Amino acid sequence: MNLAELTSKVQGAIGGSGFDKKVKFDFGSVGKLLIDGVAGKASNEDGAADATISVDFDDFLKLAQGQLDPTMAFMQGKLKVAGDMGVAMKLQSLFSKLR
Repeated sequence: MNLAELTSKVQGAIGGSGFDKKVKFDFGSVGKLLIDGVAGKASNEDGAADATISVDFDDFLKLAQGQLDPTMAFMQGKLKVAGDMGVAMKLQSLFSKLR
């Protein structure tokens, strides 16, 4: 799966997920994924967010598929959160729709 396919899949999962914040995933050289739960859209823009999560793209895919535990990834330094940690914790409802 590439970034465009992921963005499309996240766009489809936002509706009804209960996620109502803005979070940005920074995948380094691969690009960014901005999830705006308020507007119900996902894009590859580099906009303002309540939290920014820096993670390797392949690790993100593992997180989204349930193959990597978010807490373990955080503890191992595979993902870093800047901003509101509570927003990052609310992503579980959205991730469950991506599986």
